[in-house]
Amino acid sequence: MKKQLIIAIGLILLPFAYAFYLYPTLPYKIPMHFNMNGEVDGWGSREGIYLLPSIMGFVSIFVFLMMANIKKIDPKRYAGADEKIYAQLGLFTVGFLCCLSLVILYGTSHIGIEINKLIFPLLGFAFTGMGIYMPKLKQNYLAGFKLPWTLENEANWDATHALAGKVWTIGGTLQMISALLLNGPSIFIVFMSITAVMVIIPSAFSYRMFKRGNTTT
Repeated sequence: MKKQLIIAIGLILLPFAYAFYLYPTLPYKIPMHFNMNGEVDGWGSREGIYLLPSIMGFVSIFVFLMMANIKKIDPKRYAGADEKIYAQLGLFTVGFLCCLSLVILYGTSHIGIEINKLIFPLLGFAFTGMGIYMPKLKQNYLAGFKLPWTLENEANWDATHALAGKVWTIGGTLQMISALLLNGPSIFIVFMSITAVMVIIPSAFSYRMFKRGNTTT
């Protein structure tokens, strides 16, 4: 836990270091927001370069501490939950948010770059990574498909997350590939369509299993 916390703090500080490196070379007005086409639609002063790392850093440490202490804060305190797995997932999330911050900071300092070509492959990679963790998650109220049927029945939870792991791994990979091959608004449309399928399939499977008495046959 202590080693993982040190790594998490290092990842949180990395975007701050990059922002500090970029600051002297930035113009007085920099991009602060991008639309779904990857185009700049909001500007601000260059001091705002530190806003994103601050927000992402707060979210990162919150998620990591929550995941690393899941058995202490989960109201059910499920005995099957492996704290190491959840701490690893928390660290993975911190790493993803760190990379996302670095990519957006890069886009902020390189006006004209098609930032969608960077962000959406990274998001697809995150979904793929979470897909790998899905089958390892045991019943809890904080991470995974927290549906009435999965939380009520352990067999439903396990079967749903076994399926979700495959769907998210494949879906995330498709998101990465499509984001690299497509351009403009089509990246966002395809990405969100795949995301919807990744959510609907495990949810529908879980409900059908519930209706069959929580059996897979």
